[in-house]
Amino acid sequence: MTDGMKSYAKNTLRELMGGMLLISLTVMAAQAQTGELPPNPDPGKCYVKCITKDTFRTVEETVQVSPAYKVLKIVPPTYKTIEERVLIREASKKLVYVPAEYKTVEVPYVSQEGRTDLEIVPAQFGSASKTFEVYPVTSGWEYTTLADCPSVNKEDCVVACYVEQPARTETVSQVTLAKDAATTGVPVPEVTATYAKQVVSVPARMEEIEIPAEFMVIKKKVVDTPARVEEVVVPAEYKTITRTVLDVKGGMTVWEEVDCGIVEQYNILPILYDYNSAVITPESKRIIDENLLQLMLDKPGLSIEIASHTDSRGNDEYNMSLSQQRAQSVVNYLVSQGISRNRLTARGFGESRLKNRCSNGVNCSEDEHQVNRRTEFRILN
Repeated sequence: MTDGMKSYAKNTLRELMGGMLLISLTVMAAQAQTGELPPNPDPGKCYVKCITKDTFRTVEETVQVSPAYKVLKIVPPTYKTIEERVLIREASKKLVYVPAEYKTVEVPYVSQEGRTDLEIVPAQFGSASKTFEVYPVTSGWEYTTLADCPSVNKEDCVVACYVEQPARTETVSQVTLAKDAATTGVPVPEVTATYAKQVVSVPARMEEIEIPAEFMVIKKKVVDTPARVEEVVVPAEYKTITRTVLDVKGGMTVWEEVDCGIVEQYNILPILYDYNSAVITPESKRIIDENLLQLMLDKPGLSIEIASHTDSRGNDEYNMSLSQQRAQSVVNYLVSQGISRNRLTARGFGESRLKNRCSNGVNCSEDEHQVNRRTEFRILN
């Protein structure tokens, strides 16, 4: 709390005490007029006539707002993926023609046949001779010139000789046929050769070849869990209703002794709020405890109005709302301390009840604005 606020609070309390006696006399005069005075009053004391209110208590009652029922929920089937080996081509047989196998052999053959040639055997001859007289015996003179004839006339050297010439014969060789010509066969042998011949060593055949079946692995989804119906029981819904019921009927007149300074006027609670805030500080709670909480605890018949105000700064409508929040924050605090809410009334006046000149547009100090930013209370009974 600032020094200015402390000074303001003290001055306010002095003013309240100064007017206490006058208020006490006024209240006592009014009581005398009604004829309902509290018994054994103390001189100089003020009493507030409180008509006791109905007191209520809160009870909780549980009621069924919705019955229990079943909800059928279809749970769809779930699937799982499995692998399956499937036949994609059946096993079969294939016939394969295996051609014959051959080998080469040398085959002899008669390239020229044998024959018998005819050979002439010439006639065979023998030899013989036969003498023939080819000139008979003759005689005559034969003249011979000597070789060493010394005569130049050779005839001088001729010698005449009578010579008998024997017969001349001629031997003729004769061929005699010993064997007439003939023919004889001369065998000529055959001429042989060979040629290459391919002969089947392994005959042609059909071989049967097994063609195995072909498979493949496929993936497929199969039902893992079949569809089913789940039964969900929705429980009944209950609601706890808080009811306020009459506990004690009011209407009784009760006289509560109070400080004369707080009767029939607004009394300042010197608590401070931060600017633009409705939060009650720990220091403000202490002031409420000392000035108001204890009074309401001691005087359970009193009903109190909490009035809060703002300074002129800011929007008027906003200030009205802020002041209401500040008053309500005090009420809420008192309720949290055990005061019944029906004994409390919160009212916000915004900037409508300024205590000084600091209205809109007037330049004022922070302390002057703080005077307007206040909370008050008054007794309603």
